[in-house]
Formats: sequence, structure tokens, C-alpha cells
Amino acid sequence: MSYSKRMQQNNLYSVYMAPRGRVRMVDLGMQIAQQYLSPFDNIIGIIGAAGSGKSMLIKGMFPGLDLTNDDSGVNIRPLPLLDIHESTFYSPHTYHVDIRFESAFTPMHVLADAILEVAKQGRRVVIEHFEEIYPTLKRNADLLIGIGEDIIITRPTLLGPDPQNISDLVYKTIKYRLMAHTAEDLCVYCLGWAHDQERGRRADVRHGFVMEFDEKPDVDLVKLEADVKDLIAQDLKVSFGDDYHVIIGDMKIPCQAPRMHVKSTGMVENFSLVPEFVYDSKWKVYMMIGQVGNKERSVLKKLNKIEL
Repeated sequence: MSYSKRMQQNNLYSVYMAPRGRVRMVDLGMQIAQQYLSPFDNIIGIIGAAGSGKSMLIKGMFPGLDLTNDDSGVNIRPLPLLDIHESTFYSPHTYHVDIRFESAFTPMHVLADAILEVAKQGRRVVIEHFEEIYPTLKRNADLLIGIGEDIIITRPTLLGPDPQNISDLVYKTIKYRLMAHTAEDLCVYCLGWAHDQERGRRADVRHGFVMEFDEKPDVDLVKLEADVKDLIAQDLKVSFGDDYHVIIGDMKIPCQAPRMHVKSTGMVENFSLVPEFVYDSKWKVYMMIGQVGNKERSVLKKLNKIEL
């Protein structure tokens, strides 16, 4: 093992807030690849629920990689991974497989054998839902990434963490991210900004969302909170419109991550807005901060509190 790769194992795990929106997710994927990906990594495990942004993160980490579960390529056959025994100089270096999808067509042991053969040949395979193949594979990923409310990045050793550990963490927290995104889009709709994507830069906070402005908007945040709560109480159906729109009730709203929502507005729990714009003197921006899931309003300086 190279010295540089061995040194990376001193990093037990890193945590990032998982952003909402295609551009921010792809950009974070690029950063993760630059900081954590090694040329010697043969198996990359990705763990996360549907709508968590796995595909967007992968596209950022591996630009140009054909995703076999992509909307435009879901029927790629034969699965390139299964043709590895016929690999030549011109064969791909990096393969992709969605275990949850492919296990409906191919036995787990066949997928596991193909993955191990890829690694043996010094090639790379990116595996979505890695925790489902791990018991058959009996080999942990070289780099393991879980996506929930946070993105957890770890380089497992013989002592762990194991994929189920990461899976338990991210599946537990993803609901807050989905609730926050739906509440965020409802705010934008109520403000009449749905078709003005330049209004308010998006940022993240635990169990909520942030919109940043160079100048303080003339907005009654108390009224806005009441308007959004009214839409939540109506329990409107939330569904995918297209790659750039989400449908809430009969409203078609521009959205950068239309799959990243709860199924109905009634699933957004304990929504609230900080009742005034918060000024960040460091970055010279005014912040509108929304929260979900908290029964009581949190103290601002404790919103991103690290729980040990």
C-alpha cells in the first residue's frame, strides 16, 4: 500500500452538510473527489435513500461516467460491469452499478464476483446501495460515502465503520433534508419568487435552510411563515414534474432538485422561520433562516451544534 493512501486512513470520517440542488451537489462531488479520492481506490461505496442526491454527487465526482440507472440510460444492456471478463485496453476504467436496481435482474453473487474482478484488474466500480451487496461481497469499500441530511465520507479499515453503520445514520436523517427542501420551495412560491431563481442564494443549516441576500428584502417573515404553514396544513401532494420543476398541489414550481422532497406538504414537521433577517457581518449578507423538525425554536448559535 502506498504511503499516501495509508496516511488517508488516519481520517476516520468527514462530515459535510448535504446541499439541495443539482449545481451545489455536483460541485460538492467535485470537491470530495479532489480531497478524498485516491487513484488506488477500486471500490467506491455510495449509500443513501432515493432522492438523496446520490446520482448528482457521483456525476460531480466522476464527470462523464455513464450511470446505468440514469433516466435516459436505465436499460443499458448488457450491464458493462458484467462484461469485465472480456475487457481490453479500450475497456472503461470506471464502472457504475446500482445494486438495488440490478439485483432484480442479476443474482447478488454474480454482481459480487464481477465487482471483485474489476478490483482485481485495477479498475474501479462505483456502487450505489453498497450496504446491500456488502454481506455477499465480504469486502468493504476503499471509500465509503453516505448521504442523508449530512454527507459522511469515510475510508474504512478492518475495524470499520461497516456499511450498515453508515446506512443507519443517513437513513435516519434524510427526512429532515426532504422536509427542509419542500419548505424552502413553499417559501419561494409564497414570496412570488418562483420564476426568479437569482433571488436569494441558497445555503444550508441543520434541520432547515438558509437564503442569503446582499440587501435586506422587504418581507414580513411572520406573515410568510403563516402562509407556508397554511400550505403545509392543506397536505398538498408533492411530485416530480421534470428535471427543473416540482409539482406541489396544482402549482408547478421551478426547482433544482425536484426528486428531493417529501411526498406531501403535510409531512413537513414543525416548520418555522426565524422572525427577522439575520445579518452576517463576516460575509455581509442578510439571512432568511427556516427550520423543520424542531418542536421549539433553536438558539441561532446552536443550529449547527455537533452532537457527540
